[in-house]
Amino acid sequence: MSDVDEVGAVPLVSGADVEAAARLLEGVVRRTPLEHSRALAERVGGPVWLKCENLQRGGSFKIRGAYTRISRLGAEERARGVVAASAGNHAQGVALAARELGTAATVFMPESAPLPKVAATRGYGADARLGGATLTEALAAAVDFAAGTGKVFIHPFDHPDVIAGQGTVGLEVLDQCPDVATVVVCTGGGGLVSGIAAAVRARRPDVRVVAVQAASAAAFPASLAAGHPVPLTAMSTMADGIAVAAPGDLTLAHVAGLVDEVRTVSEADLSRALLFCLERAKLVVEPAGVAAVAAVLADPAAFAPPVVAVVSGGNIDPLLMLKVVQHGMAAAGRYLNLRVHVPDRPGSLAALLHELAGLQANVLTVEHERTTAQLDLGEVEIAVHLETRGPDHARAVVAALVAAGYPVRTD
Repeated sequence: MSDVDEVGAVPLVSGADVEAAARLLEGVVRRTPLEHSRALAERVGGPVWLKCENLQRGGSFKIRGAYTRISRLGAEERARGVVAASAGNHAQGVALAARELGTAATVFMPESAPLPKVAATRGYGADARLGGATLTEALAAAVDFAAGTGKVFIHPFDHPDVIAGQGTVGLEVLDQCPDVATVVVCTGGGGLVSGIAAAVRARRPDVRVVAVQAASAAAFPASLAAGHPVPLTAMSTMADGIAVAAPGDLTLAHVAGLVDEVRTVSEADLSRALLFCLERAKLVVEPAGVAAVAAVLADPAAFAPPVVAVVSGGNIDPLLMLKVVQHGMAAAGRYLNLRVHVPDRPGSLAALLHELAGLQANVLTVEHERTTAQLDLGEVEIAVHLETRGPDHARAVVAALVAAGYPVRTD
């Protein structure tokens, strides 16, 4: 590195380092678009832009850091090949970069890695090996393999070349939105937010940089408080791409020295944001890649506009997408479960369904219950699962049924 700053004894990547990486990546990575979000702007009270790294080669920002790191290896190191560990996006970034640079890549992935990410990694020519229940176990296997074979280990985030490469996202943000006031970044191990913060601080030290983690996989808050990486004892999040048990020494130093705030978002926040990106932004985004948008949706007043939220990846398993969309619709109040007592005679169900049809509530499932102790003789309970247009519509449906004489209970 050149011209580094320091926090304690750890040298930080500088703006000059990121600029050098940008020159290296010319013609290799895409300059991804910055898309305005009117729906988010209305909530924040000023312009909000989405930096669409989900449209990057390999489906995420990861090729930026992987290519920067591998391209700077010596000829003899490249001849030995490279090794990586990843739940998916770093795997694809390393595989794609290695193919571009003519070196062999071996990638260790946890057994839970989404199948499309595994297939894509192999499609780029890497030897993808599944093993271990978590990314931490896959990482240990990769390190051992590199030590035993002499291949070069490409860390997913804790290396200055990787951080510098990821930081080129920040340079593009500053060029595309010169008046940006706040940059919000999805954060796992911290390579992306470290690089973006280094780039932004060098050019625009007044810009606020916010890191966002999944609440159930947030390693930075405790590590920042302790002053050293503190591994999480457990993680459980749909956002596998940012489920990292602990930051590295290097990324922790960058976040401590350059990032203004670390925020967390819930699983419901992630679901709502993914559904928002599909419906309002027309973007396919994975849960990890939508964390920044989730933070803005959850607390829009916390972000001074103009805001740029980095959408960091779009490699989502279709089966997971189905589950997350359903979860997001529930979190957004788009589903309504009702239990209604009606007379146990022909036509009662038809009358209830006719009432719901008039209220424009879409019936998904219907169940009869005749044996519960809460029923009077001659009554039946009808459980109805409905799709609504949102919380206001759901409340209107309940109110209309009550006004029509139906005893209604919501689950």
